Amino acid sequence: MKLFTTYGHLSISTELYDFIENEALIGTGIDSETYWENFENVVLDLTPKNKALLQKRDDLQQQIDQWHRNHLFELNAYKTFLTEIGYLLPEVEDFQVSTENVDEEIALLAGPQLVVPVRNARYSLNAANARWGSLYDALYGSDVIPEHEGAEKTKGYNSVRGAKVITFAKDFLDQAFPLLQGSHHDVSQWQIKDGALVIGLQNGEVTTLKDTSQCVGFNGNAALPTEVILKNNGLHVIVQFDPIHVVGQQDAAGIKDIILEAAVTTIQDLEDSVSAVDAKDKVEAYRNWLGLMRGTLVEEIEKNGKLFTRKLNQDLHFNNLQGEKQSLHGRSLMLLRNVGHLMTNPAILVDGEEVYEGIMDALITPLLSLSDLRGQNSLLNSRRGSMYIVKPKMHGPEEVAFTVELFERVEQALGLPNKTLKIGIMDEERRTSLNLKNCIAAAKDRVIFINTGFMDRTGDEIHTLMEAGPFVPKAEIKNQVWFEAYENRNVMIGLKTGLQGKAQIGKGMWAKTDMLGAMYQSKSEHPEAGASCAWVPSPTGAVIHALHYHQVNVAHRQQELLRTETLSLDELLTPALAKDTNWSKEEITKELENNCQGILGYVVRWVDLGIGCSKVLDIHNVGLMEDRATLRISSQHVANWLRHGIVSYNEVEEVLQRMAKIVDAQNEHDPLYSPMSADWDNSIAFQTASDLIFEGAKQPAGYTEPLLHRARLQVKKS
Repeated sequence: MKLFTTYGHLSISTELYDFIENEALIGTGIDSETYWENFENVVLDLTPKNKALLQKRDDLQQQIDQWHRNHLFELNAYKTFLTEIGYLLPEVEDFQVSTENVDEEIALLAGPQLVVPVRNARYSLNAANARWGSLYDALYGSDVIPEHEGAEKTKGYNSVRGAKVITFAKDFLDQAFPLLQGSHHDVSQWQIKDGALVIGLQNGEVTTLKDTSQCVGFNGNAALPTEVILKNNGLHVIVQFDPIHVVGQQDAAGIKDIILEAAVTTIQDLEDSVSAVDAKDKVEAYRNWLGLMRGTLVEEIEKNGKLFTRKLNQDLHFNNLQGEKQSLHGRSLMLLRNVGHLMTNPAILVDGEEVYEGIMDALITPLLSLSDLRGQNSLLNSRRGSMYIVKPKMHGPEEVAFTVELFERVEQALGLPNKTLKIGIMDEERRTSLNLKNCIAAAKDRVIFINTGFMDRTGDEIHTLMEAGPFVPKAEIKNQVWFEAYENRNVMIGLKTGLQGKAQIGKGMWAKTDMLGAMYQSKSEHPEAGASCAWVPSPTGAVIHALHYHQVNVAHRQQELLRTETLSLDELLTPALAKDTNWSKEEITKELENNCQGILGYVVRWVDLGIGCSKVLDIHNVGLMEDRATLRISSQHVANWLRHGIVSYNEVEEVLQRMAKIVDAQNEHDPLYSPMSADWDNSIAFQTASDLIFEGAKQPAGYTEPLLHRARLQVKKS
């Protein structure tokens, strides 16, 4: 079997080449010769620049390591040093971003954001279809409604629990859509009369919404609607009626469900939540994105013994109050997260060396999006002809500028209009945070997204300051001065550079998938902080988090924040180093056990099973939605304590072995799982988890990908 197809300096895996030739190029009007010639030219021109940027990362880190070995930390001296070596740059003059042709979901709407591995078709479709979700199902099936006082989840429908769901939902309606008089708890009828919503109360009185503009349409008969469509803070809510439905029978107004506009946007991921180490893996992911962009992706799913086909949802239709036909987008607007600048992939060789995966993604994924960009599909993603590429792990404005150059070259290669490819800047690396304004300036006419990511950002914080001293325990890092400054400055710099109305400002993931009650109690802090989106772990989580965007008008909150002061760069530069290390043996062991168990639980599934994102049980058997970011912070934290003698090599090794047995027990019912403790020396997963710690200080920026990819390729070959 022919393994590679040669084109000039390129050797392309035949599996990838065949996918491009027989699937991706079909219908695009781009011939094979032109595509591969342009592909080769871009790769040859930009590979040396990519290498130089990575070398600069290493050079800066070596200088920082040496400075910390020779100096006790003092803020002013440290700032002077970082400026001298070009790590901390002079801030650019004030400016406003000028990005154009941005869909309203990114530019104007505030709401939950899902992140899913695009290699998994089922997850990708579920996320794309999570634009709309049942509030009743989300409440009934989650711990937002406690299971006590007869409200337990039972095999059949529990009317006691159902009543609590209805009570919660009516409270929500009172909050988001208050009546001119009375409460939604007292409503007996909804009607559309003379182009207006009329609400009948059980006492015979008639009222309407306090803000009548919140009712935007209906379905069914105006006198007896099946649905009434409401709108608050830009988000739609569909109240559904069916008085003979098992739920509708419990409600005086006959409401059977309330459908929320939930996951307004979704990041389909090629990066942190994906295990893709070769051409086969990449083609699986690329094929799914192609199907999403053409509207053809389907997945056969078995549920409760029945097979059904999952596909992309159609748009929703309704009548406005004047009886005119209207429609609502039926799917979450999809962004695509490409791979960063570091990793290479054997899917393509360039003069015998692996291609930079970020360059490969940039040249292939827009090709897969052409039918959507040209408006050729009935199920459009972007109605503005834009592609939204989230670019992770960029270090500083030079690397953002490199991405801009790469996108410009791709547009030229594919014949796309200038600035079709938009950039999402993930503020998850220290050099980007310190120079965030400059980074945004480097992409000021393309930027559509910035966000904070605690896990990756903290992993880089620890790695950059590895030689400075031991860090505080992991759970305390969020309580340190730098973290508040990081979260604040991201929002404030984004707002002051004009992102409002043009781009998203995002916050990170709620990882505890089964603890949505706690999420409901706490995650309102993200819109309160001025974020227009925040990550959630599931479609159900998106519905629950959507409630927060009805409680908080993010656009108004952002205007309030613009009148406040931005926290200082000095605070951001203040490290989370321990002032003393007189922790007890028990405290140190507990910290080590927690980190090691989390590392092993994630690594074993990544390496042995090729699962890049899944619900992983922590040491307390709490399921956490994990991706590589959590692995990065944990491995770097142990490496830091090992470097400064808080723990020893033997202690770490002993804890790793004990925790491996716990992870094995947690996975004992998985028929595909191979226990690590059966053979420490020959368990590739166990050895990789160990390497992530013991070689952690030497890994570029503390990234886990090089070791994970090496191990996964080894497993796939065995």
